[in-house]
Amino acid sequence: MTNHWVDLKNADVILVMGSNPAENHPISMKWIMKAREKGAKLVVVDPRFTRTAARADLYAPLRSGTDIAFLGGMIKYILDNNLYFKEYVVNYTNATYLVNPDFKGPAELNGLFSGYDETTRKYDKKTWSFQMDEKGLPKKDMTMKDPNCVFQIMKKHYSRYTPDKVSSITGTPKEKLLEVYKAYGSTGKPNRVGTELYAMGWTQHTVGTQNIRTMAIIQLLLGNIGMAGGGMNALRGESNVQGSTDFGLLFHILPGYIPVPSATLVDLKTYIDKLTPKTKDPRSVNWWGNRGKYITSYLKSIYGSNATKENGFAYDYLPKLDEGMNASWLNLFDQMYKGKFDGFFAWGQNPACSGANAGKVRTALTKLKWMVNVNLFDNETASFWKGPGLNPKDIQTEVFMLPCASSVEKEGSITNSGRLAQWRYKAIEPIGQSKPDSDIVNELFLRVKKMYQKQGGAFPDPILKLTWNYGAKAVNTHLIAKEVNGYYIEELVDKKANKVVGKKGDLCTNFVTLQLDGTTSCGNWIYSGSYTMKDDKQVNMMARRKKDDPTGLGLFSDWAWCWPVNRRIIYNRASVNMEGKPWDPKRAVIKWNPNKLDPKTKKTGPGWEGDVPDGPAPPMADEKAGKYPFIMRADGMGALFGPGLADGPFPEHYEALECPLQANLLSKQRVNPAIKMFFDKKGGLKEDQFLSCDMRFPYVATTYRVSEHWQTGVLTRHLPWQAELQPQQFVELSEELAKEKNIKSGDKVTVKSARGEVWAIAMVTNRFKPFKVANSTVHQVGLPWHFGWQFPEDGSGGDSSNLLTPTVGDANTMIPETKAFMVNVEKA
Repeated sequence: MTNHWVDLKNADVILVMGSNPAENHPISMKWIMKAREKGAKLVVVDPRFTRTAARADLYAPLRSGTDIAFLGGMIKYILDNNLYFKEYVVNYTNATYLVNPDFKGPAELNGLFSGYDETTRKYDKKTWSFQMDEKGLPKKDMTMKDPNCVFQIMKKHYSRYTPDKVSSITGTPKEKLLEVYKAYGSTGKPNRVGTELYAMGWTQHTVGTQNIRTMAIIQLLLGNIGMAGGGMNALRGESNVQGSTDFGLLFHILPGYIPVPSATLVDLKTYIDKLTPKTKDPRSVNWWGNRGKYITSYLKSIYGSNATKENGFAYDYLPKLDEGMNASWLNLFDQMYKGKFDGFFAWGQNPACSGANAGKVRTALTKLKWMVNVNLFDNETASFWKGPGLNPKDIQTEVFMLPCASSVEKEGSITNSGRLAQWRYKAIEPIGQSKPDSDIVNELFLRVKKMYQKQGGAFPDPILKLTWNYGAKAVNTHLIAKEVNGYYIEELVDKKANKVVGKKGDLCTNFVTLQLDGTTSCGNWIYSGSYTMKDDKQVNMMARRKKDDPTGLGLFSDWAWCWPVNRRIIYNRASVNMEGKPWDPKRAVIKWNPNKLDPKTKKTGPGWEGDVPDGPAPPMADEKAGKYPFIMRADGMGALFGPGLADGPFPEHYEALECPLQANLLSKQRVNPAIKMFFDKKGGLKEDQFLSCDMRFPYVATTYRVSEHWQTGVLTRHLPWQAELQPQQFVELSEELAKEKNIKSGDKVTVKSARGEVWAIAMVTNRFKPFKVANSTVHQVGLPWHFGWQFPEDGSGGDSSNLLTPTVGDANTMIPETKAFMVNVEKA
């Protein structure tokens, strides 16, 4: 989230699209309803009439996989009706930048952008560049009338997204489209703000990244980024998903979103030179320009005194990716299926049910020599070898089950969707032989280290020289938290002010004081400041529980700790005008005060008040010292034109890999041209096949969650009271489709796709309605993904809906497309 949960109460319009907070994030509805009490409008766009939609002021249905068409139409509506916040757009976005005149878009190239290579399925982005002046800065047209400026190119790009065309693609009635556009478009004024809430309903598509990009463009056009009640707000599917991502859960990032090095980056100097964004604009903060300090401090954190200037701070010890290597989920299990792995740790997960194309995943597990399952309960992954269709005698995989403690049986922090890191204390001791994850990792590491000490190895140093001082048996999580925050290895002195910034051995104040020369350590730069020094005492900022809220905006700045530097709303410098005055004084996130009182010195001077600002620099009206608001971008501007993505600088509508249409109604390019194809005309695994516009699979399907179950149900299917509420797999289908198929509620049916099938109990409902798409009737059905064969033990719960979903992912992130695919439904 750029904002946070409580901040939802400050919005004038709340757009819920790609999520279902009433059922999946129910506590958030408290803040949504508070906004409604003050007159805010709740707008819900969803293929299904959900519990969130039931509380909405306006509901609009749309066919799964057509969000970009819907939002692209909103961009056109905003531009055509001059609803955009012009002063914000001109000064805080790249709308004025002049683009390479050789750039061409889908309107000219039948759905493609210039530079496409059909053989590699990749773009050469040379033409996606900006025209530069003699200083090396992007040329601008502040009037935004030049045909090559971003604003005009964007206007041309989305001119094709007419209400009639969008309605024909999405199945959303035209009058509903225009109602939504009018409601949300009303927030492009200084005194009105809109926010967007999304989740996996947007991300799990072959255009998932661009779904979010489209809405980000809308938020920038309307001036809703940085504002209280605004922002782009991802509703994470678990209370610490944000925290796990922050700490490098994904293959391509180290903690703090620092890129994992590739093998071609031969030393630390090369890494820093190649991967540190640069700018020639003195008014751009370009905060990622500090990446060298963060990677160096990280290396000092994990290798301590073994990381020296002479050995490049132990950079050689870091694992390296092969150039172009992608080790994301789909590729990992594809390689496992092909026998490329000996072993696998399934830690706190259940891929036999949660993975797209779960049948392939289960087969892949049979190719392993060993697998370790770390979980509270046995599950479909641990017991895959005795699952449906498998003969245990044919499987050689040795499976180890390590029981782990639940969240209430261990101490540590979680970081929620709003970037709020909260410390949790242990309520009870772990049950039976279960252990906290940290203790399991600790024991595993110490045993592996002992083996290296005895037996040597090809390259033992990365293991033997790690700093690992968390406890011999039971891990002290406070020691981990302090290492994450970082230490001053040497005394740090501000030579200009002749002042000691940090004493040797003290915890770092925050990431501003991290150094490039190896005199600071930090396990995760964005968390520096979370466990720090106050009056020469160590303070766990994440454990704070004060409820003071002087602004009335719900910032609660003394409750726990929010990264970065306890800033509650990111890019808050965009919430003020060029002089530092809030666009909306009634919702002032920050404001510039020429006579701010320093509570320590009792002296007055210029400074920011309110939330922690995006840096101390004065407002942009100060031509010498003023800085641009979007500090994490090299140019300091919000990106309407985004040349960094794999599939285009503007979002473009493409159909899902499997869809009911033979052609894309906007262009000749049916699917995202930059996605990786696991199965095509050239071949591929049978398990990866897909069938689009095939009468054997005529219905659009999607997957979702219900309130009564958690993820794949491992934690909730074992609880009788939860299982009683939602006992088995079901499929929701419209009354119209049910009549057509002669299916009644309670009937047992079979749902099939090109990859597999599941039985389900029919739930006939008016929550789904047929869509009118391209003058044809299109039906959609939906299934939850919480069930699996392993428990209940009698098999009465059914199996995973991911047996139906395809092996294909987003062009940028490779997140699987599980929210739009094709199935058939027949009576069992």
